[in-house]
Amino acid sequence: MAVSRRAGAPVVFICWHGELLPLLWQHRDKGTAILVSEHRDGELIAKIAHNIGFRTVRGSTSRGAGRALLGLVRELEAGHEVAVTPDGPRGPLHSFAPGGLIAAHRGRAPVVLVRAIASSAWRLRSWDRFLIPKPFARVIVAYSDPTPVESGDARGAAAEAERFAEELTLLGELPIAR
Repeated sequence: MAVSRRAGAPVVFICWHGELLPLLWQHRDKGTAILVSEHRDGELIAKIAHNIGFRTVRGSTSRGAGRALLGLVRELEAGHEVAVTPDGPRGPLHSFAPGGLIAAHRGRAPVVLVRAIASSAWRLRSWDRFLIPKPFARVIVAYSDPTPVESGDARGAAAEAERFAEELTLLGELPIAR
């Protein structure tokens, strides 16, 4: 991943919705464009993200999907990194919608899977079991190698989504010192 960033090549970061908080902090002030829901709760997230150095693309699978896909591809073509939560904004938990993969293929960018693991954290009782690291917790951010997406159509990307979902889950099973 560092090679892609140093070369100025765009990537599509893919993470689970419930791990957004530590990942937003880790990637602040880097100009990454994140996909944020057009729903009212997305407005709050968009404002916070903008204030800590993110660009936003608005839309989701349930509202503004076509516009969101086009916005993600434009960001990639402009050389910006983008980040997508394939199970957001409303779940179900760890389901993998293929939109981020389609954007990666059309924008000719590899996918980098990202996980945040905390030694001690609170988990909200929300659909995504939102992770809030406790004070003094050790947080590890794990990245996969950049992986190209083979298919750019919805059917092919849906098949690849299953493989990427499994890899994203495995990435989070790293041992962590407690």
